[in-house]
Amino acid sequence: MTAQHSTVSEVMTRDVVTVRPDTSFKEITSVLSSHGISAVPVADEHGAPMGLVSEADLLGKQVEQPEKYGGQAAPPRWPHERAKARAEHAAGLMTSPVATAHADWSVAQAAREMNRHHVKRLVVVDETDHIIGIVSRPDLLRVFLRPDEEIREEIHDEVLTAILRLSGQEVQVQVHDGVVTLRGEVEKRSTAEIAERLAKGVDGVVTVRPMIDYAIDDRAVEGRPQPGTAHRTPLR
Repeated sequence: MTAQHSTVSEVMTRDVVTVRPDTSFKEITSVLSSHGISAVPVADEHGAPMGLVSEADLLGKQVEQPEKYGGQAAPPRWPHERAKARAEHAAGLMTSPVATAHADWSVAQAAREMNRHHVKRLVVVDETDHIIGIVSRPDLLRVFLRPDEEIREEIHDEVLTAILRLSGQEVQVQVHDGVVTLRGEVEKRSTAEIAERLAKGVDGVVTVRPMIDYAIDDRAVEGRPQPGTAHRTPLR
């Protein structure tokens, strides 16, 4: 058994509301309001994503509106912003192409994809490119609500015991507010470093404080194990 990140399928919203390219501005506004959401995917006739309309896309309309009683409006700066501000249907309002994810992705992979595209949400599609869900930043952050004791048990049972074959006497695990402290002594430096790296990959871990001594530095520059007094992996 190995430690794994939660998958997108475990945290995504499955009951996804969609609109069509010809859905009107006012209808989109109504959909967002009635469902308490801040964005809606635009799907074609086959259920594949074409784009995403968010509150930000709709606000351009308000920006271009003149002030009451004839005041001058401040028009959007860029051509694509002006086009959105004047659009009447989803096809002209949406941001496209839309960033997507797959249900079997890890939460970490989805977070990296959001960061790469500078977006707040990903549309989840299946192998046929049909929309099956949507995952947002708050969904990904839910892993950090995981209880400390649950995190500690996974690191102890799966990382240290099942993977590294270490006993509770060799390395002890403490977790407080998602911060993991590893204390103990192992034979090799590489074992200490692997323990730290695997612990960081456990869902809910904020950071790892490695305090593991080792007897042999098997990562020596010369490529040969260097026996000697116990060393401690540095705090990072």
